[in-house]
Amino acid sequence: MNPPQRKTLLEAPLGQSPSIARCRMASIELAPGQAAGLHRHPCDVVGYIVSGTIRLQIEGQPEQRLCVGDAFHEPKDTVIPHFDNASCDEPAVFIAVYLLPEDEDQLIEML
Repeated sequence: MNPPQRKTLLEAPLGQSPSIARCRMASIELAPGQAAGLHRHPCDVVGYIVSGTIRLQIEGQPEQRLCVGDAFHEPKDTVIPHFDNASCDEPAVFIAVYLLPEDEDQLIEML
């Protein structure tokens, strides 16, 4: 039997010695044309696009278009101007994994 095939989807730096006590994983659906709004996270967030297309912009970086199968990283304490459903007709679904430090329960801060 052949071993499982592994394909790296994302490798993201997590900064200086991050303290990760636990992770929380969520499935999130954005309605057609819905924007997450200007925000930041108190922890690193990694994720995966399940369906639809996402318009992602991390402050200081060019805008990205994420499609089904793409992975992403939202760095801790970094402003996210855009995490929007790029389609006006179809919903978009993604999986987000919040890498939480001890005693942190807040997942997102709207700006």
